[in-house]
Order: sequence, then structure tokens, then C-alpha cells
Amino acid sequence: MSTVNIKIEGIPYQVENGLTILEAAKACGYEIPSLCAFNHGECNAASCRVCLVEATGARGLVASCVYPVAEGMEIKISSQKAVEARRRSVELLLSNHNKNCQQCDKNGQCELLHVANVTGARDDAFAGVHSETYLDTLAPGLVRDTSKCILCGRCIARCNNAHALGILGFENRGFKTFVSPAQNRSFAESPCIQCGQCVNVCPTGALMEHSEIGLVDAAFRAGKHVIVQAAPAVRAALGEEFGYPVGTPVTGKMIAALRRLGFERVYDVNFGADLTIMEEGTELLHRLTEGGTLPMITSCSPGWVNYAELQYGDLLPHLSTCKSPHQMQGAIIKSYWAKEKGIAPEDIFVVSVMPCIAKKYEEKREQEKVNNIPDVDAVITTRELARMIRKSGILFNRLPDEEWDQDIMGDYSGAGVIFGVTGGVMEAALRTVYFKLTGKEKEEIVFTEVRGHEAGIREASIDINGTTVNVAIASGMRSARVLLDEIRAGKSKYQFIEIMGCPGGCINGGGQPYVRSCFLPEEDDNILDTYKEKRAQALYSEDERQVIRQSHNNPQIIELYEKYLGEPNSHLAHELLHTSYAAREKFPEK
Repeated sequence: MSTVNIKIEGIPYQVENGLTILEAAKACGYEIPSLCAFNHGECNAASCRVCLVEATGARGLVASCVYPVAEGMEIKISSQKAVEARRRSVELLLSNHNKNCQQCDKNGQCELLHVANVTGARDDAFAGVHSETYLDTLAPGLVRDTSKCILCGRCIARCNNAHALGILGFENRGFKTFVSPAQNRSFAESPCIQCGQCVNVCPTGALMEHSEIGLVDAAFRAGKHVIVQAAPAVRAALGEEFGYPVGTPVTGKMIAALRRLGFERVYDVNFGADLTIMEEGTELLHRLTEGGTLPMITSCSPGWVNYAELQYGDLLPHLSTCKSPHQMQGAIIKSYWAKEKGIAPEDIFVVSVMPCIAKKYEEKREQEKVNNIPDVDAVITTRELARMIRKSGILFNRLPDEEWDQDIMGDYSGAGVIFGVTGGVMEAALRTVYFKLTGKEKEEIVFTEVRGHEAGIREASIDINGTTVNVAIASGMRSARVLLDEIRAGKSKYQFIEIMGCPGGCINGGGQPYVRSCFLPEEDDNILDTYKEKRAQALYSEDERQVIRQSHNNPQIIELYEKYLGEPNSHLAHELLHTSYAAREKFPEK
């Protein structure tokens, strides 16, 4: 690694060659205000001009986020010229911004407000006409409000980097520029997969999830039996909303908070994950032994299912017919649980707490209903749950650690926990498939071959009692399409593929807490490189703590089949727990 010698504010430093001024300053202990860098790799190519500094060898001020350091360079961050220029840049952004901060769900996490405070920007420094704005609320998962957009382009970069989809782009030029899907279509009228990765990187409230907190409040007012279930990835990230370091599991406090919010039962979706493995593992074995469509591809991620229906309709027979865990669990709550409790299904309101925005689309699919009754009635994200907790005056950090309700259902295995990490569904399935093929438990329970928190493609060949199962794992559609094109070309060597919509899996879902170094108590300078790993480790650690670590050994799952479902893939199981897919138009009529 070569280095260069530079000076910042007259003090000499030696830094890695190739760094930008912004990166070098950070490494030397300086925080230059910015709206782009250290944000998941999505940089806005200096369009906001917030990070201006003086540097020798340059003519005038330079954007430190894109300007590289050079040998002998002298950098001035605190000069009057640089300070005034940064403030003016932010004031210009504010001049065309909808400043209804009190009503904005991004309040407290708004990066524009943060840099305005840091630079001392005045919101009334420049007055004039605002550009025309658009509000898109048609999509189940996403809301787009261009009155809050600062044209940074981070959402455009994230959509391309994660999925190579290019859903968002700059429309028009000059003062009329805005960000939207092509032709200013709604997200609902475009091939958007509703993953919410664009929301994760938006610095303001221009892109947000479509909140369903109001639906939950209405159900309480209506006197419904309001049941809540929380996904595994939520416990690994919720604490970040209340000052805990990234990767701190807060399961017990989350359960306590949900009870205090008034939910009648508080269940873990890991039970549904174990149920999914029983159905999906059996489905895979049938396809392997009876000549079904291979490779079989997981169907837990609604973002991925959206992508398949929009882009690869010819490959839909490869998808498992299993519903996702929370939908399965919702179906069981409104059938088996309702019967055991003597409650009419229509009087039950199921709320899922999810790390995922695409789940809001999934719960509304016609294929996710039984007897015209939806399995799940509302989906709130991890962020929305945090808003509900704060709104109710609950002091999260002071809550005791409580346990899940486990009447009839709710117990879970370690296999269910790891669903929240890319490769987790694969590993959970292999633990059960191994037992089904050999009649015995694998001595080393962990399948390290399929683990890893990064986006991309991982592959492995698993020898199970003389049967070789070739598997692959992908997260993010940019990676997934490589595997899908191989299948389409008849060149795939795999029998089983796991695909997750969000890079890294559910731990990095579009509904998870925002990861911004300026808002986190974490002192780790590399937090934006390691947050997925830390969240993943929180789930792997819980798996290791479980006495039961295979789905087929969950006693409540065994009881469910004995007393109600009969066996995996039975007629009743198909009626309640399986779904169907249909190819969709990429650009439906507006």
C-alpha cells in the first residue's frame, strides 16, 4: 500500500494513496460535512457541494468527496472561504425544500437537517419559487415526495448497485429536474420490486415506507383480537433506534415493548420459519426424488418474488410454492389458533413486524388469502415499531427482558432464527433435508459453506449420504440474475438456490434502522462496512444458544402436524401454507 504526505490545517499526515480528501480527513480525525460519503458506497458525484474545502493544486474550492489526495497537498477545512461556501451550499438546498420537519417521519434521522445544523445554514437565506413537486402514494410499500428531494442521486445509485434495475432516474433538466421512475410513473406502475433499498439511502424524507401504523390503531379501536409477530432480523437491529450499538440483540425488551403497546399475543415468526422449512424441505425432496422442476428456488423474499414475476415469468415453476414464514404463521393463527381459542378468523387482526418494505406488498396479494381472508392484515417495519414505541412514551432501555408467548405456537429452533441472514434459509433447509435423507442428525450442525453476509453469489456442493446437492445463494437482484440467466440457458448445475431481495438478506432490509455514522453511538469508524456482519452475528449467536437447532425437532411444529396439518405438503398444508405466482406486466397502463 503506497502512501502520500499531506497537510490538513497545517498539520502533516501520511495517508493511503488513492483516498479522496473526505476519506483522508476522516482517517486523520476530521469530519467534513457531507451528504454522500460513508453511505454504503453510494456517492452522489459531488452534486450537493456540501463538502467543499480548499486544496493546493486546485483552482478554487473542491468537493472533497471526489477529489483525490496527492503528494504534498495542503488542505484547509476551516478557512472562512470553505466554511462560508459549505453553508451557502446547504442554504441553496434548503431554499427548494419542503421544511415541514415536525410532520416528517425522517425527523431525527434527516441528514439535510444534520448538515444544516453543522454548517449553521439559515433556512430563509434564499427565497424564491419552488420547483414543481410530485407525491406518489399508490404503491403498497413506497411513498415518493419530491418536495423533500435534494437531487443527490443516492437512490438511483443504490437501485443500480443492488439490483441493476434502474427504476429511478433524473427526469427533465435544470430547475425542472426531479427523481422518479421513467415517465414520472408511480412505483406501482413500474417494475419496482418494492425492496426499499432506495429508502435506506435517502438522506431526507423524499422516499419513505408506506406506513400502516394507522391500520393497527384502527384495529385496536375496533376491538379486534390484535396479534403481533416479529421477524428474526428485527431483534438484531431495533436497538439501534434506542442508542444500542449495531448488532445488539434486544429480543426481550422488544417483546416487553410489544406487550405494553397492547397486543393480545406476542409471537416469534421463527415458528413460521420452522414451519416453512418443513414444507419447503419436503417440497425439495419430492422434486429431487420424483423429477420435479429443478433447481428449486426459495420464495421467502417478496422483493425477489416481485422480480421473478416482472422479469423472469418463464422461470416461475422453479420457485417453491411455500408462502413466506410470516404469511404461513398468519394463516395458522387464523385457522388452527383461532379454532383452539374459539375465535372467528374475521375477528383476528394479525400484525407482522418486518425488516422489509416489500412485505407490505406481499400481505395484499390475492394469493395470500384463505377463504378470502388475508393471512396478515398489516405490516410495520422495524422503524415503524420504533415510532410506535416512542409515541407511546415507553422507555425502551428501561424495559425488562420478557419471553415470547408460546401457547399452542411460538416455540422455535435455531434454524428459524438464521432466516434473517443471506444463506440462512439454505442452511436451515439443509439441516432438515440432511435428516430426511439420512435418518440421523448431522454431527456438525453448522453448514459453514453457505454462510456469509455480503451480497454476491456463494455456491457449495453438499454430500448427504452419497447424494450430492449443489446449492447456490444470492442476495440482491444484480447477483440473482446471473443464476437466473444460467437456468434460462439450461446451464444451471444446482438443485437448490436461495435468493434474497436485499443485499445481505433481511438484516439489511429496506425497513431496518438507517445506518448513518453521524447518528450512531458506535465509535467504530468502519461501521458502514461491518453493520451487516454485526447484525448477522446477533442472529447466529441466538442460533448457538438454542437447545433445539433443527426445524423438524421443534415440539410445537411436531404437535401442529399431529393434531391439525397431518404431514408436510398435505392437502390442508397446501391450502393454508402454499401460494402461486403469475407473470406481470413491467409497465402496466397508467
